[in-house]
Amino acid sequence: MTYGTVTPAVVAELRAIVGGKSVWIDEERLEAYTHDETSSDEYAHAPDVVVLPTTTEHVAAIVKLANRERIPITPRGAGSGLSGGAIPVFGGILISLERMDKLVELDLDNMTITAQAGMVTNDLAHTVAEHGLFFAGYPMSVETCQIGGNIAENAGGGKAVKYGVTGRYVMGLELVTPTGEVVWLGGKLAKDVSGYDLKQLVIGSEGTLGIVTQAIIKLTAYPKAASDLLVLFDSPRAAIDLVPRMLRQGIVPTGIEFMDRLSFQTSCQYLNETLPYQDAGAMLLIEVDGNDPAAVEADLLAIGDLCEKHGALEVYVAEDRNAVERVWSVRRNIAEAFKVERPVQSLEDIVVPVASIPDVIPELERLGAAYGMQIPCYGHAGDGNLHATLVKDPAMDHATWLRNKDACLRELYRFVQGLGGKISGEHGIGLKRKAYLGDVTNPVEIDLMRAIKRAWDPLNVMNPGKIFALDAGP
Repeated sequence: MTYGTVTPAVVAELRAIVGGKSVWIDEERLEAYTHDETSSDEYAHAPDVVVLPTTTEHVAAIVKLANRERIPITPRGAGSGLSGGAIPVFGGILISLERMDKLVELDLDNMTITAQAGMVTNDLAHTVAEHGLFFAGYPMSVETCQIGGNIAENAGGGKAVKYGVTGRYVMGLELVTPTGEVVWLGGKLAKDVSGYDLKQLVIGSEGTLGIVTQAIIKLTAYPKAASDLLVLFDSPRAAIDLVPRMLRQGIVPTGIEFMDRLSFQTSCQYLNETLPYQDAGAMLLIEVDGNDPAAVEADLLAIGDLCEKHGALEVYVAEDRNAVERVWSVRRNIAEAFKVERPVQSLEDIVVPVASIPDVIPELERLGAAYGMQIPCYGHAGDGNLHATLVKDPAMDHATWLRNKDACLRELYRFVQGLGGKISGEHGIGLKRKAYLGDVTNPVEIDLMRAIKRAWDPLNVMNPGKIFALDAGP
């Protein structure tokens, strides 16, 4: 792929668009934009220039300039992604939306909030909570991630079993297309079949089909009652086996989070947290909410009884918000804990049909033994999305680790495909999983995606090098 270069004349034009203080070319500032939350040693690449727009008009002008000069563009939110989606693999212009963080409108009558793409999800949550509302599609990285990144990855979280993921709540979005046009897709309508649903095509497209600059988010009334159970098991298989049984009872928890022993112990160590149940083999964190406190309590009791009948060692009810937050903090910090305690790793994002979840754990154990590595597992068990994490043995040399990791991933992905699953449930393909997508995806499907990409982005300047090669091949 041949691209134009960022010349001094291009930098001058960028400064004319957004102002000199919003265009960075010094190496020290660029370094922070060379990577996301994937391994910087393995995937990092520096942009030639970082631009920080504050308006949609700025973004459109930058994209038109990039098309004219055929310079690659990489859109970026908070950099909290786990697939390398915001890494500028071809250099060029990185457009950071971090300064586009404004609340545009809070429409209580229509129960929507319109925000710029750089608004931190937690800030949005706090804003609407004052009115008894919440954004139910929140991801687990709510404290740092931004709305635009949530949309680009169709991010999910701990409440997805009951409430679904980000895409369910995006009613409309403002998009700067790969050629620099500005268009609103969707709106505040509950129903709309006026042509193709281009909005849903953009959601989850990982910044390859344009840059979302604003979004209209559907809000939900905050439930009046909520409670959490922490359920301990002697083994990961025992915990995972319970999940489909629970869902077959007709009870729909808000979330069902799974953690094996190594995952929660590593997080506890990272947080300097001491919990009385660290010797369990695995645990489920189950949340139930609703508007009727009596119904919530009844569901909680039914789930607790089911757990005890099917081998739970202990069933704890989180009695107060402090106890709830302690347990959820352990779950939310697992990924960060592994980065610190076991930095050479590969965090995966497999997803399978819920009924197939019990089949995954023994396969992870087999693969770990075959390739000489630990594969701790945690994640959103209630929707089949598990974060199996390949962890390098300190005694293994790096070249062997890379070979074994690649072979292990290919086996794991084929196994997941055989269960009717996919290689990513919420983190995306990006750069990290690009080489594997073709192994487990029908070529016709990939060709259809390529056709859409070519039609929307004829010069292939919008976040190139992600998801799939534009031409056939890896």
